[in-house]
Amino acid sequence: MEEIICIVCPNGCHMQIDGKEQIKVIGNLCKRGEEFAIQELTNPMRSLTTTVRTTSKDMPMLPVRTKGEIPKSKIEEAMMVLNKIEISNSVTCGEVILKNILGCDCDIIATCSLII
Repeated sequence: MEEIICIVCPNGCHMQIDGKEQIKVIGNLCKRGEEFAIQELTNPMRSLTTTVRTTSKDMPMLPVRTKGEIPKSKIEEAMMVLNKIEISNSVTCGEVILKNILGCDCDIIATCSLII
């Protein structure tokens, strides 16, 4: 049996997950907790927040993030892709820096503006 704390709502339920024969969740106060636990056990997803290089002397690193979530198993590979990017043009906050990273149907967006 695995124990996790739900992060979906402010309740922070301490849940136990038994996934041996059939996935069973104990300790959740709402349906969202059960859905989170099953997702976490079968295919955990994460948001990614990092930086990419720029050619700007004033702002050599641009903060970026995923617009949604990507599989936890792809975080390291996504970082390798992002480490190769260098921004050489102006961007606005929220602008897509990289579409559909690793085929995950999730874009990488700038979290602040950059003027070059």
